[in-house]
Amino acid sequence: MSQNPMIKIVYFDEETASDYLDISAGGKAASTSENVKDRTTKLHGEVESKLAAKFSWLPFLGASAEAGTGAEVARAGQSILRKTLSNTILTDYLAQVTDDPRIVRLEDLRVTAPKNSMAFMKMYTPYMIIAKTEDQGIDLARLDEALTGAKGYYELVGGRADGSKRVLRFNIKAFRNNYGLTDLGRMKLVFHGILVGQATEDGLGVEAEMSGGTEGDAPTALELVDGQSGSGGDLLDVYDVILAGVEYAG
Repeated sequence: MSQNPMIKIVYFDEETASDYLDISAGGKAASTSENVKDRTTKLHGEVESKLAAKFSWLPFLGASAEAGTGAEVARAGQSILRKTLSNTILTDYLAQVTDDPRIVRLEDLRVTAPKNSMAFMKMYTPYMIIAKTEDQGIDLARLDEALTGAKGYYELVGGRADGSKRVLRFNIKAFRNNYGLTDLGRMKLVFHGILVGQATEDGLGVEAEMSGGTEGDAPTALELVDGQSGSGGDLLDVYDVILAGVEYAG
């Protein structure tokens, strides 16, 4: 999969990318993991040293300053360690994925959430915390919390100018830099995805989700013979998205 350099990362599913790196490494997975650990540990030590030096000019705080410095070093060190590990996985992934046919590069897509889907609801439930809920019969302010607990991946439909569509699934916890589902439709993004199955657009609706993935009556025998579905529509390819970002076109 050829690609231009990424200059902005909007979404990165680190766990999936880490699994991909381990699978790609095969028997070298242990050495790859150890290399990542060595690099992050080295930087962790450098951060601790720099932070300790930064706070050493506060002698008037006495022992409390030393204790506070240690806590600050620990917090900052752990934060840097996590970020460095994340970025190491990202750079290793970008290097590995080049020309790999298993990872599909998707571009020129306009992503939207079907209006009756859980993804559509998830886009707007964060704003409901300011809504009046006394007369609604449901606590709208807690609906976002309920959706987050009920579903980890959210599906959007990606359409091209030629009318073709595919379904893109996003891990709600994998967005970076404070981006979210609502931002995806406003950006010109390139997606890296893994083909995981097929689904109908109607099957993304809330009713289908609540009924186990089917909506409407089951297809008849005649419809099955004719290759038709009772109400589901055309089958669309479903991709689990690993990475979404802006490429530098040059």
